[in-house]
Amino acid sequence: MAAEAPAKIPGEDAAPTPGSSVTSDHGVPWYTRAVATVAADLGTDLQSGLDDAEATLRLASHGPNALVESRRRGPARILLAQFTDFMVIVLLAAAVVAGAIGEPQDTIAIIAIVVLNAMLGFVQEYRAERAVAALKAMVAPQARVQRAGVARTIHGTELVPGDLVLLEAGNVVPADLRLIEVAQLRIEEAALTGESQPVDKITDVLAEPELPLGDRRNMAYKGTMVTYGRAVGVVVATGMQTELGRIAALLREEEEVKTPLQRRLARFAQRLALAVLALCAVIFGIGLLRGEEPVLMFLTVLSLAVAAIPEALPAVVTVSLALGARRMVARNALIRRLPAVETLGSVTFICSDKTGTLTENRMRVRAIRTTDALARDAQSPKGAESATPPLLLALALSNDAERGPDGAVQGDPTEAALFQAAADAGYEKATLERTMPRLGEIPFSSERGKMTTMHRDGGGVIAFTKGAPERVLKRCTHGLTASGVGSLDQSEVSAAAEAMAADGLRVLAVASRNFAALPEDLSPDAIEGDLTFLGLVGLLDPPRPEARAAIEECKTAGIHVVMITGDHPATAAAIARQLGIVEDGDRRVIAGPELARLSGDALGDIVEGAPVYARAAPEQKIKIVKALQERGQIVAMTGDGVNDAPALRRADIGVAMGRSGTDVAREAAHMVLLDDNFATIVTAVREGRRIYDNIRKFVRYALTCNSAEIWTLFLAPFLGLPVPLLPIHILWINLVTDGLPGVALAVEPAERGVMRRPPRPPTEGIFARGLWQHALWVGLLMGGVALVTQAWAYHAGSAHWQSMTFTVLALLQLGHLLAIRSERDAFHRGFFSNLPLLGAVTFTVGLQLATLYVPALNRVFKTEPLSGPELAFCFALSTVGFVAVEVEKLLVRRGVLYRGDPDPARP
Repeated sequence: MAAEAPAKIPGEDAAPTPGSSVTSDHGVPWYTRAVATVAADLGTDLQSGLDDAEATLRLASHGPNALVESRRRGPARILLAQFTDFMVIVLLAAAVVAGAIGEPQDTIAIIAIVVLNAMLGFVQEYRAERAVAALKAMVAPQARVQRAGVARTIHGTELVPGDLVLLEAGNVVPADLRLIEVAQLRIEEAALTGESQPVDKITDVLAEPELPLGDRRNMAYKGTMVTYGRAVGVVVATGMQTELGRIAALLREEEEVKTPLQRRLARFAQRLALAVLALCAVIFGIGLLRGEEPVLMFLTVLSLAVAAIPEALPAVVTVSLALGARRMVARNALIRRLPAVETLGSVTFICSDKTGTLTENRMRVRAIRTTDALARDAQSPKGAESATPPLLLALALSNDAERGPDGAVQGDPTEAALFQAAADAGYEKATLERTMPRLGEIPFSSERGKMTTMHRDGGGVIAFTKGAPERVLKRCTHGLTASGVGSLDQSEVSAAAEAMAADGLRVLAVASRNFAALPEDLSPDAIEGDLTFLGLVGLLDPPRPEARAAIEECKTAGIHVVMITGDHPATAAAIARQLGIVEDGDRRVIAGPELARLSGDALGDIVEGAPVYARAAPEQKIKIVKALQERGQIVAMTGDGVNDAPALRRADIGVAMGRSGTDVAREAAHMVLLDDNFATIVTAVREGRRIYDNIRKFVRYALTCNSAEIWTLFLAPFLGLPVPLLPIHILWINLVTDGLPGVALAVEPAERGVMRRPPRPPTEGIFARGLWQHALWVGLLMGGVALVTQAWAYHAGSAHWQSMTFTVLALLQLGHLLAIRSERDAFHRGFFSNLPLLGAVTFTVGLQLATLYVPALNRVFKTEPLSGPELAFCFALSTVGFVAVEVEKLLVRRGVLYRGDPDPARP
């Protein structure tokens, strides 16, 4: 539509710089100013937009088009936070006490370990902050603009006042705009007004100077969503100058929501802390009764409490999820919400779109049937060479695809295929539009299943309609033949469409209608009636080669794949058979009309066994999601359109398309496929399972080692042994074994058979499948081995008994770490699969030996060098835990232990 003629408003003589979203620099609201005047105010050309040089200058002047977030934690704040934990404060207080009573070595050692531990925590949290920030930057919105006469897509933050923004259904409005052209535009402004009903937009000047935001119908505001139609708008405000920015200024502080797993582990850590403190009180009391020095016992139990309470578990989970999400980006799966990483391991159903996700999204016209050819070419439909001139005109003109600067066709894949077919036959859109310009349109909608454009045709107007055959044929009364307009056998056309669909083609029907002049009533009912059928067009979008293998992998992993498409049932069934979603001869396809008639209970009875939905409206996806969820299924749902957003939000994992998807869909989704590829979903599920497994391994490792330290100190008095470890020993073991080796577990590769086991039940806790039993008995075993070492050396009269106990307990924990790299497989299967972990273990062993053989460290840690036989004895005893865990895994593989976890390696 053309822009309005300029309307003079008092006080508009100067050429001001851009103002706020509400008013220009003249203090006059933008919505009261005519389009030409707005363009003059902003110094922009309504045809070509800004040039690149001017846009660069304005970006430097106005800053990026981004809302100022709450201040992120900088390195200094993250570092200081490491010293605010209650247990760390108490430990520092203990260091002061030790110094006051004449133990400077203890003071220095405790402070050094606290600082080292703080640095390790700092590195972990800083990496997590950077990972999350990088993810947020990657999901920033895009904007399509007209610059220097060329339409291009830019980063939303690069918009400046004066830019011409092109909007279409599915976009999130990227800045505050004064609309200059609209075509059936509706915008949902609930984010600003609270009203969910979309607003019909216009370009006319609004005379009232104090309209509420919801009544400013010639404006579009940042953060609102285009639900219908298309438009062009000129940017009047960006960033914090927008209406959304004004609201954001009031809400600068933002808290990150913890994941469900974090919350569960935080509650567990609190309960464990109470239990550990109670045990520490018992150990302290027993020590006093045995005549131990009160200060020594106080420092001992305090160190034990610090070491045993896994207060870092929630932070470790955040690091694992954030770094895992970053790894997924390299595999084209962008995680928008961290809890999605955890949920991926539980997915039982993947409901996927067909076009572009399961198929290549490379549409090509493969068959055309005109009215004359329906009977003659029933068995061999022709290509574009058989199309009639009116049909080729329709394919070229009733089309929103266009050639880019490089000559390539840009636009929706279906439209691009029609555009190319017409161009190949000599019907070039740009050439035709000079004599047959578009005068109006009725955009495509999923409810109507068709679109219509109106063009000048000599002295009259011709309308072209294309869409689903069953929708278009209902509006046709005639058919075009070689001899002119004649009668139409709709049953014959429908049979031809069915036959083409059965061959896996996507079928469109094309029709036309002539008018003497452009009608005043441009409603669908007025325009899309009494049509003349021009022909059927069959397009083929071949399945992705990797999709079939990915679907087979899903079946092996216990995940059901469901295809949901707007295509004809026969087309859907043909593609589903090619992909392996259904077997040959299986015709279980539920069509949209049938789905609409099914009650909730009736759908629930069949939803878990229905592999294909055809002619499904996007809003019916949410009906499918709810039915599956009511039966306890965990659902991943893909979508790319505006109407997909509710289903994406409702699904356990909403998956939006990064290339073809709309902004609305991406905002609603938990994950974005950067390559629009179904196989990427399966890759993300595999990665999600790996990340969750590694978190379980860290929890298993931390709890087992902590319980070993508790058992060692708790049982020693009952066996008539002195306190086996000094406070510095406990803190050291906690630092070196929970530090680098524990973090290296996060990069452990996926276990063998990770996609050959059923999904994890959503109600299953992290301590299920034998984890807590393992932590209990292996911790007790490790503590027992440490006490055996102490008892043997102590009663043998060795002066090194404490150094030996210290060394054995540290090495036992490292041996345990190596053994639990897999919950099932023997260690030798993946010996070199995690080199960072092997390096961390080797480095930690070196540090432990340094405490024994470096004289300066002997004074700090109160250790003494061990003889060769003593060191060999320590290394031999430290393998007991490793061997015990390997035996446990053997029993698990044979089904003797923890039967609830089937062996994925078995057929």
